[in-house]
Amino acid sequence: MEINSLIESIPAKLWIGGRAVDAENGATFEVRDPSTGKAITKVADASPADAKKAIDAASSAQKSWAKTPARERAEILRAAFEKVTERADDVATLMTLEMGKALAESKAEVKYGAEFFRWFAEEAVRIGGRYTPAPAGNGRILVSKVPVGPVLAITPWNFPLAMGTRKIGPALAAGCTIIVKPASETPLTMLLLAQIFDEVGLPEGVLSVLTTSKSSAVSAPLLEDPRLRKLTFTGSTEVGRKLLEQSAGGLLRTSMELGGNAPFVVFDDADVDAAVDGAMLAKLRNGGEACTAANRFHVANSVREEFTSKLVERMKEMKLGPGIDPDTKLGPLINADQLSKVQELVDDAVAAGATVALGGKAPGGDGYFYPATVLTDVPRSARILKEEVFGPVAPIVGFDTEEEGIDAANNTEFGLAAYIYTQGLDRALRVADAIDSGMVGVNRGVISDAAAPFGGVKASGFGREGGSEGIEEYLETKYIALT
Repeated sequence: MEINSLIESIPAKLWIGGRAVDAENGATFEVRDPSTGKAITKVADASPADAKKAIDAASSAQKSWAKTPARERAEILRAAFEKVTERADDVATLMTLEMGKALAESKAEVKYGAEFFRWFAEEAVRIGGRYTPAPAGNGRILVSKVPVGPVLAITPWNFPLAMGTRKIGPALAAGCTIIVKPASETPLTMLLLAQIFDEVGLPEGVLSVLTTSKSSAVSAPLLEDPRLRKLTFTGSTEVGRKLLEQSAGGLLRTSMELGGNAPFVVFDDADVDAAVDGAMLAKLRNGGEACTAANRFHVANSVREEFTSKLVERMKEMKLGPGIDPDTKLGPLINADQLSKVQELVDDAVAAGATVALGGKAPGGDGYFYPATVLTDVPRSARILKEEVFGPVAPIVGFDTEEEGIDAANNTEFGLAAYIYTQGLDRALRVADAIDSGMVGVNRGVISDAAAPFGGVKASGFGREGGSEGIEEYLETKYIALT
């Protein structure tokens, strides 16, 4: 679909009760293209009153949706998977326009994000339980799984489709209604997804979408409403902590996918060429704006020079430009604040003694562009080794022994993803066990998979999305004692 026609086809309103509606106060806010900084369109700006309407709709639809046969819920998810796949070009184009990532990256996200609908369509009909005699012989134990109830999902801007589908998929499969509050930077993709669900026959009120520039004001009344039973959030650890405090009063079920600081550890026996291939994927997927992105590179000193020179040559190939240009390999960052944060971390590392092997400076001009950057000899005091850079910057640090590599990898409050490269199976398993992380990639630069449990430990949160574990986050266990 032609770009202007695509934008005009999106109902730039709230989606509540199966309808596109204006915000109660008529307010709107602008959605901007990160490659130019200019407005693409305006969308409705929800208020607390609109949040009340959304929870009314979710609560009203909850009982009937929970009673809907699992096969019917599965068929709706499957139809949504097929419709998203059919409209892959439109969805990818829309994501690139509002988020900035290269079009090839957006197309990859459509494939990945849609897979959560197919996966959870299959999981919906496999929700189990058990029936056993009581060990004392005085009765029988019946255990069943029931939907948690209405869900609030707060999603970030970096993966506008996938961060929604991996929450919506299991919620609907489990029999929960859901309210999605997408990031204000990227609301259009979620509004298109709501439209798609309407087309495939999702009942009214089961899914609502609240677009807003006032996230806290809209989320607060939902978190205080006793009808809401679960909160799922993907975003920063700082915001996650605040949401947990707000959700404590209602004792909500919560799952939190928070910040990351993924180490990429290259041991002395690694295939260096394979490690560089993996580094390109782990660092530059989504332009580095991913919580699973390799944030710091710990490379054995015996192969560090070779790894660095080869990585620099590969990073030089990353053509910077508007994501909508098919030749672009690296699009802009999301906004001026993010651009400033990346430059600040690079400048801090250089001031502390790091050497810029490639990039290191924003080109200026329109848009929020930052080039692929490699830093060497990064001192351990540099902030970039402790903070999530969320950009296309690879800081490289050397180490000598396996123990030093493991200690360096674990020297963080976070524990979402980690990557290790080694040709020894014993070492791979030994190191993977020793790293404090919810996910470890062994000789792989991309680890996300709808069929695998995604999530972290420590300050990276708790709960899992994807895999057979993902649907459990939306189910309660009920025990019935029988004579």
